[in-house]
Amino acid sequence: MMMALGMFIFSLETLAYQEFQRQTEWRHGATSRIGTNPARQYLGRGDDSITLPGVLLPALAGTVLSLDALRYMADTGKAWPLVEGTGRIYGAWVIESLSETRTLFFSDGAARRIEFTIKLTRIDDGRVDLLGAGISTAGNILRAIL
Repeated sequence: MMMALGMFIFSLETLAYQEFQRQTEWRHGATSRIGTNPARQYLGRGDDSITLPGVLLPALAGTVLSLDALRYMADTGKAWPLVEGTGRIYGAWVIESLSETRTLFFSDGAARRIEFTIKLTRIDDGRVDLLGAGISTAGNILRAIL
């Protein structure tokens, strides 16, 4: 298992991403001042997003149904816990977008190669203790460490 998003498992048998890109932002408000630089004030955390690009080769590894399952999860509008195969808990994330590009087709129109990109956005404000009773202990441990 590479990673789990809710009950969906990223792996060679389902859907394997090739990169893990994470971008975290912090907000700083600016107030203009005459004759000097703007004054800045820290306003808190901004968006936290993860992008997972990859290639699906249905004849070798993975299945197209995995993309359908992720679309179904996104259609619910719910947030899903994201847990790395190492046990690292990332928090609660929504599926913001899923894009795919199909190339190299069989005679029946099925794609031999599907490139995909999944974008996730964190919504739990760092509160991993909200993910459930079983995970709340790990969340308390993480907060104590951080």
